Amino acid sequence: MAIGGEYGGAAIYVAEHAPVNRRGFFTSFIQTTATLGFFVAILVVLACRLSLGEEGFRAWGWRIPFLLSALLVVFSIYLRLKLSESPVFEQMRQAGKVSRAPVRESFGTRQGLGYALYALFGATAGLGCVWYTGQFYALYFLQSVLKVDFLTANVCVAVALALGTPLIVVSGALSDRIGRRPLIVAGLLLAAALYVPIYMGIASATAAHNYVVVTALILAQLIFVALVYGPNAAFLVELFPARLRYTSLSLPYHIGTGIFGGFVPLISLSLVSYTGNIYAGLIYPIAIALMTAAVNVLCLPKTVAVDLSSEFDNTPAASRQIA
Repeated sequence: MAIGGEYGGAAIYVAEHAPVNRRGFFTSFIQTTATLGFFVAILVVLACRLSLGEEGFRAWGWRIPFLLSALLVVFSIYLRLKLSESPVFEQMRQAGKVSRAPVRESFGTRQGLGYALYALFGATAGLGCVWYTGQFYALYFLQSVLKVDFLTANVCVAVALALGTPLIVVSGALSDRIGRRPLIVAGLLLAAALYVPIYMGIASATAAHNYVVVTALILAQLIFVALVYGPNAAFLVELFPARLRYTSLSLPYHIGTGIFGGFVPLISLSLVSYTGNIYAGLIYPIAIALMTAAVNVLCLPKTVAVDLSSEFDNTPAASRQIA
């Protein structure tokens, strides 16, 4: 249900500290962490498997990555204990405006529910599918569909991740200049239009043992990831009022990434198995990407809380910060 259970809090915390005209840039660093985490996971698993051998890794070596993660838990607890509340939250608390029933106010009113549904179907559902397809499904496609050996497949994905991760920050910074929605919608539409030719290219390059091209085609998908994911934190934070932001943002994000995105490998590989067509698995992410782009464009709420300390304050939704 949650890819990073405190993502909403992290995005809000950074956005509420960042300069108004650089929210996209600063929050985009949060967006890099999921991709970096996947990259580091690949390196750790590769190191364990290569150093211990397949038998040793299967017998006991698979525990090593889990034990190493304990160090990250200790580090994250240390950081968390050093944090103070954001200025926006402190202002709300002093003014007595902190919500006493955030779940009811976020999802129990027509306006609050409408904004949450827009965040889910107009942003995070497509985001989850594009993110998982460009990284996880690319790896599964190589290993499970094309039968590329473990080492080669993981090296191709790892190199693409290393080259593509900085693009997320570039996209976040660009959203401060031209707006969040144009980049998000462009990424969704490019993904829907180009997934089939990209994966056909991956299959052809694999047959020719040209893994430089395979890596380049995975990197191309990370451009879509960057366009959709880089501005996403700022987009969501600016959509909701301060007193409901954490609850209203977090649930749509986790459903979009954890459910719509998390099921990409299962649904896509099942479609491949059921139809016998190696490209049938792309039907699901393409459909969700198109749906999300359409909802984002056609169903934008009339007002948004671009001012991070505001309620639903009649700020025009066409404001540069979000549109």
